[in-house]
Amino acid sequence: MVNYEEKVHEDLYHWRRKLTAKPSMVNRLSKQVQTKVNEKIPAKIHDIITESIKKMVQATLIGSEYTTKVKEVQDSLEKKDQLVEQTINTYKRTAAVEGAGTGAGGILLGIADFPLLLSIKMKFLFEVASIYGYDTKKYEERIFILYIFQLAFSGDKHRIETLKVIEEWEQRKEELVEIDWQVFQQEYRDYIDLIKMLQLVPGLGAIVGAYANYNLLDHLGSTAMNCYRLRTLNSQNHKKDFLQ
Repeated sequence: MVNYEEKVHEDLYHWRRKLTAKPSMVNRLSKQVQTKVNEKIPAKIHDIITESIKKMVQATLIGSEYTTKVKEVQDSLEKKDQLVEQTINTYKRTAAVEGAGTGAGGILLGIADFPLLLSIKMKFLFEVASIYGYDTKKYEERIFILYIFQLAFSGDKHRIETLKVIEEWEQRKEELVEIDWQVFQQEYRDYIDLIKMLQLVPGLGAIVGAYANYNLLDHLGSTAMNCYRLRTLNSQNHKKDFLQ
């Protein structure tokens, strides 16, 4: 009978293979469409989005807005994962409701969705970190959270670079004291711009907003869970063969 940690090793192996796979034709075509859509969006809207992302990143690094109360640490990885799965489901529903509400409100509320959704994502990541037993009051843990965020919402090249940082976190965390916020916000925008810009289209906003936000939180949840699973196993001096 396969024990839980062996199952997690297998999950991580397949997760890593998916992350490092070559981009599909659909992804390449989507990037081309995204570029054309971005060219038609007024510069003022792009500026608002960029500034909201920048401020959120800075607040995460230096502020205490998202500091989560330390939770009772579960005594097994399996129990931690179960609690995180419950948390993911809660935040997916929250994000969907927020997306539907702002999407139905026209272009002004549609623009407001960017900082609101970003806030939900950050609060979610802080809560997940706490479940796995990491203290988000520590600066290094906030940096790690931002790397998880980048892994979830980056293009192919930057995603692979970020994965390497996460895999080698314990050896490299002392040198990783800064985040390039410009790269951070550009990668994030490039990842979500197309679907979120459709949220500004009259008549589609509520449906697109709810669907997009639900799936974005689902993707972030899976990424965060696997990053902390990987970190937990590595900290227990497990071999990393399963990632090769």
